[in-house]
Amino acid sequence: MDQGKEESEEKNWQDLEPSHGVKVFLTVLYSLILLLGIVGNSITIRVTQMLQRNGYLQKNVTDHMVSLACSDLLVLLIGMPVELYSATWFPFSSASGDISCKIYNFLFEACSYATLLNVATLSFERYMAICHPFRYKSLSSKRTVHLILFAWLTSVLVALPLLVATGTEGHVVEKGGLPDQNLTFCTNLVEHWTMYRSSIFVAFIVYIVVLAVVAFMCRNMIMVLQKSNVAKTESDKVKTARKQTIIFIGLIVGALVTCWIPNQVRRLMTAAVPKSAWDLSYLKSYITLHPVADTFFYLSSVINPFLYNLSSRQFRQAFVQVLQCNHKMEHANRRTLAKSKDPKSFASSARSLRPLLSKTGNSLHGGQARDLNVIMLQSDGNTEPGAAGQKTKPSETEI
Repeated sequence: MDQGKEESEEKNWQDLEPSHGVKVFLTVLYSLILLLGIVGNSITIRVTQMLQRNGYLQKNVTDHMVSLACSDLLVLLIGMPVELYSATWFPFSSASGDISCKIYNFLFEACSYATLLNVATLSFERYMAICHPFRYKSLSSKRTVHLILFAWLTSVLVALPLLVATGTEGHVVEKGGLPDQNLTFCTNLVEHWTMYRSSIFVAFIVYIVVLAVVAFMCRNMIMVLQKSNVAKTESDKVKTARKQTIIFIGLIVGALVTCWIPNQVRRLMTAAVPKSAWDLSYLKSYITLHPVADTFFYLSSVINPFLYNLSSRQFRQAFVQVLQCNHKMEHANRRTLAKSKDPKSFASSARSLRPLLSKTGNSLHGGQARDLNVIMLQSDGNTEPGAAGQKTKPSETEI
């Protein structure tokens, strides 16, 4: 009788696993996501450095984009191999030890929230540049480093409780009994349930607050753009650059909302009800949601390079060059000088490449001078075209 009961329980657990066809499909899908994420984010790091070196990208924006790409890479490299093994092919057994389970959960949580907070710090810096340009210029030159450090340290603090609250645990049929059927899970520990629950809820609050703050900053940037349209104190190039900056940040935030919500729901399911109170329908709902939530979550670490290409023609061209192993790019200053020596193409180049904002009083409004430092991509150096006899500061190709 006992043997029949055990066989029945064993069969029930196996019935909860995805079918072999679903496992193969998820393996192919996750492998494709992993490949695209590694290639896309690695090339993004190379492209941003190349754009900065050639005067098309500010160093502070480069640092933010590299930090964001690194956090996305770490999420994919840490999470996806473990996800394929432990959640897809062997969902009810864990080959990892207790220590490795804790370290995995901690690192994955920290890198995930580093992505979210890197978006927040990038948005904050652009918000300050657009809405408070004079205060932005007065800030320390190391502000970007401090912001990136803040993002990573905060994400570590958010993930720290998981070092204690998670670990390997067996399946216990009766309260106080021994683990049954050799089932082991890398999961939240019963004895640290309160800590785990608090950690998940705090992390969710951080997620909501960051999205709300970034939305508030985007709203203020849009209001500044609308006021500049009414006042007509700025060039069309500056206005277009500001608009592209806001759209770019909005796209990233939209991707975070869309791709993170299913995973947040899955996490809240684990924190809302203790595992001992889960019935079969609740468990089946969780198992069904798990691959869907994880797929969307990992897509959020792949999509940023596509958004960069969508938002910036210059980034798209550099991206293709890196893919073709052709890293030849003309420096922004050299291109400006070459175009300025050709009277026929000078006017068109000023419109199509970047605004050549003269320092002479007749050709530069105060609002335009102020906006020299508020757009996303910018070269910091001055150059003097010998034929024109004027000092010009090459501005940026927007992202």
